[in-house]
This record gives sequence, C-alpha cells and structure tokens, in this order.
Amino acid sequence: MIPDTDSSAGVSRTRLFVYNGGFLTQKRLRRILSLSGYDVRLGIPQSGDYVGVWGNSPTAHRGQKVAEKHGTPVLRIEDAFLRSLHPGREGEPPLGLLLDRSGLHFDASGPSDLEKILINDPLDDTALLNRARAAIERIKENQLSKYSAFDLDLAPPDPGYVLVIDQTVGDAAVTASGADRARFLEMLFVAQEENPGARILIKTHPETQAGHRHGHFTDQDLSDRISLFRDPISPWPLLEGAVAVYTVSSQLGFEAILAGHNPRVFGKPFYAGWGLTRDEDPIARRQRNLTRAQLFAAAMLLYPTWYDPYRDKTCDLETVLDTLEAQTRAWRQDRNGWTASGMRLWKRKHLQQIFGQHRKLRFTATQPKTADRPHMAWASQARNIEGAVRVEDGFLRSRGLGAELVPPLSLVTDDIGIYYDPTKPSQLEDLISRRETLRPDQELRAERLVDRLLAEGLSKYNTGQPTPDLPEGHRILVPGQVEDDASILLGASTVRSNQDLLQAARDANPNVILIYKPHPDVEAGLREGRIDAAALADVVLPHTDPAALLPHVQEVWTMTSLLGFEALLRGVKVTTLGAPFYAGWGLTTDLGAVPVRRGARPSLMGLVHAALIDYPRYFDPITRQPCPVEVAAERLSQGHSAPTGPFNRMLSKLQGVFATHAHLWR
Repeated sequence: MIPDTDSSAGVSRTRLFVYNGGFLTQKRLRRILSLSGYDVRLGIPQSGDYVGVWGNSPTAHRGQKVAEKHGTPVLRIEDAFLRSLHPGREGEPPLGLLLDRSGLHFDASGPSDLEKILINDPLDDTALLNRARAAIERIKENQLSKYSAFDLDLAPPDPGYVLVIDQTVGDAAVTASGADRARFLEMLFVAQEENPGARILIKTHPETQAGHRHGHFTDQDLSDRISLFRDPISPWPLLEGAVAVYTVSSQLGFEAILAGHNPRVFGKPFYAGWGLTRDEDPIARRQRNLTRAQLFAAAMLLYPTWYDPYRDKTCDLETVLDTLEAQTRAWRQDRNGWTASGMRLWKRKHLQQIFGQHRKLRFTATQPKTADRPHMAWASQARNIEGAVRVEDGFLRSRGLGAELVPPLSLVTDDIGIYYDPTKPSQLEDLISRRETLRPDQELRAERLVDRLLAEGLSKYNTGQPTPDLPEGHRILVPGQVEDDASILLGASTVRSNQDLLQAARDANPNVILIYKPHPDVEAGLREGRIDAAALADVVLPHTDPAALLPHVQEVWTMTSLLGFEALLRGVKVTTLGAPFYAGWGLTTDLGAVPVRRGARPSLMGLVHAALIDYPRYFDPITRQPCPVEVAAERLSQGHSAPTGPFNRMLSKLQGVFATHAHLWR
C-alpha cells in the first residue's frame, strides 16, 4: 500500500472526460491525473470541462470528436521522458506524465506547451540551469533513459561507428513527422554518404527487441558495412562510441544531444530547431538557439508532471531520479536471480523480499558448483567462498536490534570485500575514493540527508532512552562494542576489548568526563562484551539513545564502532584505535593501524554520500519496494520498520540463554 494521504487537497479540480479504457484500468495514470487536479469521468462534457486523450493513439479520435462537437478543450496525455524500468506494454506504471493543453510535443503541426516554454520562457535562471546540468550528469552516471532496464554487463561495440536509430512502425512520433520506411531508408543512405567507409550501426527500439512492434529496418537493409544492434545496452556508452548520430524523431536523439552530439534529424521532434541539431526539415517558427541545459530544463524540469510512489504525491525530477536509481540498481543486481548461503532461517523471508522480487532466491548450504546465477553469502560466512557477493546490514538499519531479529531496512552488497574488514579492499573504499570530489548536487543531497538524520535523531538502531543530566566539563564518549564481532576481530589493532579501550581513553585523558555507553546487544544479554566500567568511567549510560547522547559530548574514542561515524555527522571529534571504514581518510584521529591504500581525502559529505547513498540498498516497509535513502530515513523517523513476525519474536526471546553461542543464530 501507499501512504493514505491526498496531496491533491487544495488543487483546483477539473472534470476530465475520457473515452479510452486505459484511463479507467490504470490506477497510476488516474492517480497522477487526480494529483494534478483532474477528475476522470465518463459521459458528456460541459462548459469548463476537458476531454482527455492519450497522445495520438488509435483511440484518441474518439475524444477529439466529442471535444469538437461540444467545444471542449483537449488535454493530451503522454508518458514522460523518464518513464520506468520497462515499457508500459509490460504492465509497469509510469513515474511521470506529460499533460499538454496545447498540442503534442512530437507533432510540429502546431505548438505544444513544451514548444511554448522553449520559445517564450527566459530559461536563464541560474538555479534552474544548475539543476538541469546536475540532472544530466546523474542520468548519465546512473545509465537512465525512458526505459532503464539495461544490462550493464554488455560491452558496447568498438568505437568509431555511425549510429542510425530505428523506431517502431506506427509510432505516433514517426507519423507526426510524416515519415515512413522510405524516409528511414533515405536517412540510412545519407548516413553512408556523409560518412564514407564508416561502420553503420542500426539501433533497434526496445519494443522491437521485446517483440512488441516491428521496426522500419529489416535484415534486407544490412551489408558488410551495415549491421543491426539489438543488445539491450544503455544508450550512454553507445552514444559515447558514436562519431555521428542519425534519427527521425527518437528520444535517443534528445539523449544524443545531452551526450554532446549534434544529431542529424529527419523528422520534427521537440528537440529539433534550437541550434542543437542538423535538421533536414527546419521548423520556421523555431528560431531560437538554446544550450543543452536550457533544452533539458524545459523538457525535464518544467514540462512534465512527476510522481513519487513512496509518498503518493507529485514531485520534482530529482525525486524521480532518486526513485529510478534505487529501482534500477535492484533490477540490475537481481534480474538473473541469486543463490544464497550462510543465511539464517529468520533472515530468509526478508532477504527474499529485498533480493527476490525479479527472480526468487535459492537458499543453499554451500556455494553451488554450477554458476547459473550469482551467489551471495552473509559476510561473516563468506570469507572462504570464492567470488561470492557479501551481504551485511547497512548503517541505517531499523528500529530495533538485529540481535533481537528485527529485519533491516538497509543492506549492503559488496563484490570486493566488506566494509568492516580492513585487511582487504572493499567496494565502500572504492566509493569513498571516488567521492573525493563531489558535484554541487551531490554535496547538497548529502547535506540534506545529514540534516534530516540530525533533526530526527536517527542512528543505526534508533532505540534507547533520553540522555540524563551529565557532569559539566569536557566529555568523551567511549562506546562499548561486541567483543567477538567481526569488526573487532578483523579491524582492531592492539586495543581489542572494551576494558582496554576504556583504559586507553582514560590514560590519554586523565582529567575529562569519561562516559561509557555499553553496546545494545550486550545490554540485552545477547552478545559478549560486558565489563565493569565504573572504576574508569565517570558516567555509565546503559540503555541510552546514542543519537541523543552525541550532541552532549565533545569527543568519541572507539575501536571500530559505527558510533564514530555518527559522531562525525554531528561535528564531534573522533579518535579511532582500530580501522573502521571511516578511518584513514583525514577525518579522524587514528591511533590504530589503517590501510595505506586509503589515500583519498574526501570531505565529510563525500564520506556520507559513499556510505549512506551509494553503498547500501534500502527497502521501503510500506510499499515493499526498493527505495532511496531519503525514504528509508523518513520511514524510520515515522516509526515504521519491517515486520518482525511471530517466529522472529519467539526466537529472539530464546537468545539470552545462548548469548555465548551467537554463531547459532546470527
């Protein structure tokens, strides 16, 4: 279910009469229209009403005839330019619509709302253009397009080819440009004439690849120099390797512009006529020269109506990019299915929900000998499994402890190592190094996330009591850890126990207020690490919410605790005696041995982007779908978590008896 909120409240309402069954059967379509102020109706329109038609579809003439008869204006509706993972013909709902009261963006016989924006809007607002440039980079970086279910493992062809873009027969954008097979053959001929000796690749349409509709080119059009390219590859590496691009009216022509090309255009798409294309049939009323950022701002920021499926409301493009990044990552990792070993019984249902939405997980005792699908293993069980993707809890996990079998809202997958093991490289280390330099939009996203975490007091487990009154003075927090935890076994240096950590902090700081915070799993009697801290610490704070405690201290001393990372977010100085993932980057005082390979010097926001945005996968407990970190943080702040279930609750009650045998249930 989606949240039961109606963000259309306060929007002026317009009755929209429709004569196409799709408006009645497609819930997402109706919902976006409702949020935009349109109430879908059947019957005869009256004054003040609109008639809704889907683009220039075969049923559009019904609505147009009714509109002409009753003098009613028409609202033309189309999918937005970033739609979904898969084509709508496969049943996937859209993430945005184009609602045009003037015309159709692909039909140059009359101006559309988009064309009016491109002609009349100043498109000179610095903030708008900065958003456009940032979104272009995000789309390219994450390999997004109208349909984004691309196999990133497919290698692009060797560069140096000419790219000719096919479209489907009967496509409304082709018909509106007056094009047919003869026009496509003319385009192919010109591509050969203008690029003598060059290889020609004809890129087929995704719906042709899926068997839904035929394209204009056939095998008869091929030669030693001309070949069809059918692989479901991302357009961005394909465009990068092209020396020239030819299209009639494909959206790929728009993306070619964003990739730096000046495509040769044989139709009349919305992106032609602005000085960014070489047009076979110029459109007289389009006389303005625009930049790529201006074209993108109009087509992607100002024109569409975007939808947020997690919050059930209209939204901006950036929120849609957050959504698509989460969805595409999940599909690209999970589409071939997984085998999984080292997964305790209590974890399996939740793992199936997260990783098995496209193909069911197969749980196995060991790694299968035949690799017909990738293999994952829980990180603590994966050290001797060659080629396994390691899985572990993320850093914004849940409301409740993993040791109490509360399922996580975030998991990390690492095909190199795992973040808590500094003896080997990890994917997180690579991500942190890559985020040494951030774009302004990435910096802003990380800052907003940190602001939210601090405002809501969010941490890994989000449990504990408020902070009591503390003695005045310079306060140092020493977080206890689970002493047999893998992060201690692999990442600690000479200090390897809570007692030694507390002693080291006291020896180095004899006159401070030393505060000891036991680990929640140890407090619950579920893991090893209990000590008598009263002899060294001035204050011992059991059962206290660490996120609420951090604003009251000036320093944190830790071996490898995640609390050190959470302290950095709050501007608290951190001293490490081990090698947690956040040590060694110039942001902490490191008294333990850290890997010399950590040579990058990211900002704190670079570390945040890598650790909280890039590295984990997040799961929305309400929609039961992959989600971005912002949604997971919102759910945690609202008290939502993945359902525990009666089996987990019963099993968690038995664990206190077996606290020294945690390997049996973790």
